[in-house]
Amino acid sequence: MMDRRKQLPILHRKSRRPLWQSALLYAIVIFWCFIVLFPFYWLATTSVKRPIDVSRGPNYIPFIDFQPIPDHWEEMFGIQRESTERHFRNSLISAAGSTILSVIIGAMAGYGLSRFKYYWGRLGWDNDNIAFWIISQRFLPPAIFIVPFVLLYNAFHLIDTYGGLILAYTMFNIPFAVWIMRDFFNGLPVDLEESARVDGATRWQAFMRIVLPLSAPGLVAVAIFSFIFAWNEYLFALMLTNFNAITMPVLIAGQNNTRGIEWWFISALTLMAVVPVIIIGLLLERFITRGLTAGAVKG
Repeated sequence: MMDRRKQLPILHRKSRRPLWQSALLYAIVIFWCFIVLFPFYWLATTSVKRPIDVSRGPNYIPFIDFQPIPDHWEEMFGIQRESTERHFRNSLISAAGSTILSVIIGAMAGYGLSRFKYYWGRLGWDNDNIAFWIISQRFLPPAIFIVPFVLLYNAFHLIDTYGGLILAYTMFNIPFAVWIMRDFFNGLPVDLEESARVDGATRWQAFMRIVLPLSAPGLVAVAIFSFIFAWNEYLFALMLTNFNAITMPVLIAGQNNTRGIEWWFISALTLMAVVPVIIIGLLLERFITRGLTAGAVKG
């Protein structure tokens, strides 16, 4: 017993990573963080620069290379407040609406493909073929749908409406949502649902009270990526809106035409547009990996 205890510290020391490997790992992580975060730092500094400081060339350090000013932020929340809030609200409503629909439809379709057996007509397709066909719709370039969407939306008076954007974004989010949720449900044990059915629960009750709570990581991962896609989408927002439903990406891209090349004001708008996504990602980061890796390891 004494010999075994004496060996434990030795085994622990042998399992430790050498110091140079730890230093190299930290150096790589710090370098990569610098690459990722520097564009945000550049946006932040540009948003508080005077126009003359921007035109002079690279100025990196506030109070040393240039004197920061809050004028552009004051303009965005002052003179341009109504316009900024309206476009921000348009993006939020469109992204949130499509995210809710994508999660609901994706969860139900993924559950059906995971728990029931389907056979699609003369093609002889089973669940795997159907799931692959669904995700293949995401492979198509969105640009080929523009003309049909414009004609269809014009016929149904959906141009420049929240409903039109929500439907378009939902169409592109559903394949991803179905694929992720199907794999997640495949990783959940069926025994829990069968036990609930034996106790008198219906299929719907077992789905709502047992399956959905256990699939929270998958639902959150689908919601985050659906929201990010809808929030950042530009092409459909440009073609399917005129004034009332214009979103933040369209507003930012149109600054050069309406105000000229004012990088300081564009930087402030861009920072305002990316902050909600960053906050959501940081708050729900622990669910993303769990949701995306669900079903990757099969028993």
